[in-house]
Order: sequence, then C-alpha cells, then structure tokens
Amino acid sequence: MIRIKINEENHRYDAYQIFNLFYLNLDFTFVEDKEDLSLEIYEDELIIVKKKFENYIFKFDIITSKKENIKKGILIYLEAETGYKPPWGTLVGIRPTKIALSLLEKNENEEEIYSYYQKHYRTSKEKTSLCLNIAKKELKFLNSDKNTISLYIHMPFCPSRCNYCSFTSNPIKGNKMVSQYLEALVKELQAIKIFITQKNLIIENVYFGGGTPTSLDIKDFNFIMEEIYNNFIYKASIKEFNVECGRPDSIDKEKLNLMKEFGVNRISINPQTMNEKTLKSIGRNHTPEDIINKYYLARSIGFDNINMDIIIGLPGETEEEITHTCEELYKLAPDSVTVHGMSIKRASKLYEDSLYNKMDELPEATKSNMYNIAEKLADRLDMTPYYLYRQKNTFGNGENVGYSKKSKEGIYNIQMIEDRQTIIAIGADSVSKVVYFDNRLDRFSTVKDIKQYVKEIDEIIKNKIEFLSKL
Repeated sequence: MIRIKINEENHRYDAYQIFNLFYLNLDFTFVEDKEDLSLEIYEDELIIVKKKFENYIFKFDIITSKKENIKKGILIYLEAETGYKPPWGTLVGIRPTKIALSLLEKNENEEEIYSYYQKHYRTSKEKTSLCLNIAKKELKFLNSDKNTISLYIHMPFCPSRCNYCSFTSNPIKGNKMVSQYLEALVKELQAIKIFITQKNLIIENVYFGGGTPTSLDIKDFNFIMEEIYNNFIYKASIKEFNVECGRPDSIDKEKLNLMKEFGVNRISINPQTMNEKTLKSIGRNHTPEDIINKYYLARSIGFDNINMDIIIGLPGETEEEITHTCEELYKLAPDSVTVHGMSIKRASKLYEDSLYNKMDELPEATKSNMYNIAEKLADRLDMTPYYLYRQKNTFGNGENVGYSKKSKEGIYNIQMIEDRQTIIAIGADSVSKVVYFDNRLDRFSTVKDIKQYVKEIDEIIKNKIEFLSKL
C-alpha cells in the first residue's frame, strides 16, 4: 500500500486519476501524515518527495494548464518508477477524439496534431492516430444545424440481468410494471412529438435502446413500435432507425418482421463473447449457436446493417477466448463491430467477483494483445474505426471503438459521443442534452426508478419540455 500526501486538496482527484493508471485502487491511499510519498504543488513546479530517495522535480510548461501539468508530472514520475507507459498518457476523459476534431476544424495538419497530443498529454502515436482517423471520418457526419436532432428511447427491461451490468435493467419475466411503464412512455412520446412539431425540428436518427427493447412480448413490442413509428418515423426522412436487439434470446422471426415493417434499418445483435463457458458465467441465458441462428435469421429477413458487440476483459478470458470469438464473428461478417473494454461498476454483480479481479493481474502485453486481436478482426472484415469513447477503470486502460464497413457507420453513435447534436431522450433513466454550438450543452436526467417514472410522468414531461424549450 502506497500512502500519499498532497499539499493542495483541490488537485487530489487529478493525482488519483494518474496513480489509478499504474496501481489498483487498493494499492494506494491518500493520507494526512506518515506518508510514503509526498506531492508538493507550487505555482510553477511539482515536487515528489519519496523517503530516502532524491526528490523528483517537474517544472511546469507554459503551454499546458496547471492541472494538466500536475497530471503530466506525476505520469512521467510513475513511468520511470514502474516501467509502464499508459498509451493514452494523461487522457482520462471519455471523448479523446474531440481534441482531434477541434484541431482539424482549426486547419491544423497531422504533424501538429500528433505534436499536440504528445506535448499536452503524452499520448502514444498509436492512440493519437486512432483519434485522428476517427475524427476525419466523423467530419462528414457531424451535425451543424441546431434544428436537427436525434431521439433516444429507453426500455429498462431485459430477459435477465448480466453480471457485469450496472444500468437500470429489470428482468422482464413476471414484472408487473411493464404495461404501466409502456403507458407512461407513450404519454411522453406523444408529448415530445407535439413539441418537435411546434418547434419545426428535424429528426435525423432514432435509437431504441435499453435494456433490451426486444425482451417485450410480441403484443407489447408491436404496441410500442407502432407508437414510435406513428409519432416519429411515418412521413419523416429518418436516416437511421436503430433497435438494440442485444440478446439473441429476445428476438424471433415475428419481431424481426415487425421491425422491418416499421422501418428499422439498423439493429444490434450482441454476443459479447462466443465462448459458452463465459456466457454462462456472466448470466446470459443463450448459447453461441443461438447468436449464429438469430444472426442468419435477421439476414434472411433482409437486415443489411447489423452491428455486433464484443467485450474485452470478461472474467476468465485471455487471448485464446478472444481469438475464438473473433473467428466466429469473421465467419458471420456483420456490418459493424463494437469492441468494448470491460469496465465494472460498483452496481454490478461482478464487482466483488474474484475471477474478474484476477484479470487485472494479467501482463499489460497480454491485455494489449487482446484488443489487437479484435482490431485485426475489423481489418479482416474491411472495417475502419468510426467512433470511440472511454470509461473509467477500463480493462487494460483500453477504449471502446466502433468499427464499420463503408456506409454502415452508426450515425447516432457519432452525434451522441461528439456532443454536436441535441439528443431528446425519452423514458426512465434517460439523459437528454441540448447542444448550443458555442461549446456549451445542458443535460436533463430522467429518474431511474420505473415506479417513480410512472408515478411522476406528468411532472417529468412538464420539466423536460421546459428544459427543451431552450432550443
């Protein structure tokens, strides 16, 4: 255990973020005295004092903020101490491509962009290249009209709860709140339709996610799909209507035909892994064969834009399991693949799981290679990266990357992650955001609890419309 003392408490979290890249949370703590390491922050320098060792002094540069100088100074010290160089450097935010986008829009050339990432954040050339390539692709999709929006509709039910899940996802079997939730959701859908019409807003994309929307029985699924279609899709020039099918055990021929009928042009069928042992361990009640069968069923019905998600860092998986998953997906040849780095939150069942916690003990080279195997899959499928985001405490300090074939990019994903388009989010545990095009945005979070959502739906609608009136 490393005991750390810091003289400026307002920079404690900045220091924590960098130490957390090198050590497990339990391997260091902040103290008031009896420290092993002291961080002394001054106006123009950082001094790290370690008992019985020569002090480390980092002089701040003038091109970087004090906060970033502190993080960079600690990073350089820990790189020397541990021999490990985090590929993202000091970048811990969830949207690192925003930097490349901003620089491209200022007409900076590639050399200047690589230099910027290195000087400010000590980001590796590989990760800078990833950001730059994605930013170039995003430029042709990014919204520039304040009256063009996307819709997100949330369904907080699943066939069962995956052990790694920390979202508001309620097992649907026997759940007595389903019909009440749908009634409240439709009430909000209709109110938002009136608002959009009055404001003359243009809907570019509709994303129906969760949870697992297709976990609804066919009667309820038909009911809500018809409402979405009649309120937002019918007679509208929607570029993308995406339904997150997610679990193969939630879809069948009838539901797939229904989605086709109501104009859905992009779906996700998410295996996460093609290893049956892992599927069982994470609480997914389906087999790899179920994934394959439902994928081909969707193809036979005419879906020509299918995304599949996989997760790097599932408990017990290493290069062998990732390779097997990627080989199976290569045979299927989906139109896009989203590669997620495992990030366990306290609300998930896996948080205390010993097998998951042992994953952190894998060599950094092994973790990196697991991501590389997935990247090679995308290359073999003639896919290129089109969007990226990061999360805290991700397996191997990695990232989540969406790869797609040409013209199969998830447009909603790009608009959502780059904060260039207003997103009106409908349903419990959804977050709307208004984008102002002057580097400002406001968010409105809806209550997570479905009982509270149903009970307070009128007040929620009133407050949300008031919030959206800023448009």
